Amino acid sequence: MKSMRWVVTVALVALLALAVMPVSAQTVTIDYWLWDTNQLPPYQQCAADFMAANPNIVVNVEQLGWDDYWTGITTGFVSGDAPDVFTDHLARYPEFVSLEQLVDLQPLVERDGVATDIYYPGLADLWTREGARYGLPKDWDTVAIVYNADLVEAAGIDPASLNELTWNYDDGGTFEQVIAQLSIDANGNNGLSPDFDPANVVQYGYASNGMGGPYGQTEWSWLAMTTGFQVNNGVWGDEYYYNDERYINTMQWLANLWLEKGYAQPLEEQSSLGRTALFQAGNVGLIVDGSWMIGTYLASDFNTGFARLPIGPEGRRSMFNGLADSIWVGSEHVEESWAWVKHLASIECQRVVGESGVVFPAIPEAAALSQQVRADAGVDVSAFVLQADEEGGTFLFPITDFGGEINTIIVEALDMIGLGQAAAADVLPAANDEVNELFE
Repeated sequence: MKSMRWVVTVALVALLALAVMPVSAQTVTIDYWLWDTNQLPPYQQCAADFMAANPNIVVNVEQLGWDDYWTGITTGFVSGDAPDVFTDHLARYPEFVSLEQLVDLQPLVERDGVATDIYYPGLADLWTREGARYGLPKDWDTVAIVYNADLVEAAGIDPASLNELTWNYDDGGTFEQVIAQLSIDANGNNGLSPDFDPANVVQYGYASNGMGGPYGQTEWSWLAMTTGFQVNNGVWGDEYYYNDERYINTMQWLANLWLEKGYAQPLEEQSSLGRTALFQAGNVGLIVDGSWMIGTYLASDFNTGFARLPIGPEGRRSMFNGLADSIWVGSEHVEESWAWVKHLASIECQRVVGESGVVFPAIPEAAALSQQVRADAGVDVSAFVLQADEEGGTFLFPITDFGGEINTIIVEALDMIGLGQAAAADVLPAANDEVNELFE
C-alpha cells in the first residue's frame, strides 16, 4: 500500500506541475501584421531576434497592402481570426476602442515596470484614454518637401533656397512662385511668364494627393496650421472648426493650383494615379510627403532631395504622427503577444529598424541611427528631423471619435471643392455643422 501511495503522489505532483506550467513553456504561434513593404525586412529581423530569445514563441509576420490590411483587420474582428498583434494607426484605433477590440496594456505595463517615457515626447500619450493604454510606440513621422533635383537644377533654382520658402493663402508667397517656376507649358513657358498656358502643361510644379481628408497630414495640414487654425478643440475633441475662414482660404488656395493656375494636375489625375506615381513619372517639380516615404522616393530614376516645409504666417508646422502596436482582445495568447509588443517597443528592436533607415523609430537613440544611415549614403533627411525637434514645429494628430463618419462628410465636401463643383466657402461651413452634430 505504501508503494501504491507513493506512485499516486508522484502522479499528482506531475499533474500539478503541468497545471502550473507557464504558457511560454508550450510552443505557440502569434500572428503579426503590418502594411508597409519597406518595413517588412527589419521587422522580420526583430522577429528572428525575439524568437531566438523566446524559442517557445513563433512570430508569423505578414504584410498586406493598405486597403486589404484594414479590411482584414476589421473583418477579422467579426470572424474571429484577426492577428494577435498588429500595427495600429491613430485614425483607426478610436473606433477599435469603442468596439472593445483592443487589449488595455496599462495593467501589463505597470505589472512589468515598462518605461513609457523613453520615446519622443507625446508619442506614448497618444495611445491612452481615461487611464487605459492601447499601444506602445514604434515610430514617428513628420512631413517635408520632396523635390526632383534634376528639374530644380534645370529651372536654375538653388536647392538651398527651398529651405527658406514662405507661404500664405493670399498670394502663395515664394512657395507658389517656385511652384510656378517649375511649371512648364508645351511652348516652354513657365508659370511666371504671362504667356504660360495653364490648359497645356507638360511639367507641373506641384503634385498633391487630392484634397486629402479630415486631417490632411500630407495634403493641407502643414499649410492650414501655420495660420493659427486648429482642426478641433484638442485630442479626443468634440468640436470641429472646418468653418474657420483660415481653413476655407487654405483649401481654396490649394484647389486653385489646378483649377485656375495649371500648376498641378487636375484632381481626377491625382486621385487615380496618386502623388507618388505622378512625382516618380519625372514631370513634377516638388511635392510634400511623409518621412516614411523616404526610401520610395530615393528609388526614383532621377535625383531626389528633401527640404524644409515653407514658412507660413506662424512658422513651420507638421503633424507629428506615430504608429503603435496593439493586441487584439480575441487573441488566445495575450501573454506571448505582450512579450512581442514589448520587444517591438524596445531599444533592441528599434535599433534594428533605425539601422534600416526606413523610418524614424520612436526612441530618439534609434531615430538618430536612421538619420545617420541616410547621411552615410549621402542623403540629407534632416528636414524631417529638424521639424520634429523644432519648438512648436509639430502638432498632434487630432484623435477623435466618429472618425469614419467625419471622414465621409469632409471628403465629400473637399472633393466638391477640388473638382470645381463648389467654392470652399459654400460647402465647408455646412460640412462642419454636420460633423459637430455627431457629438450632440
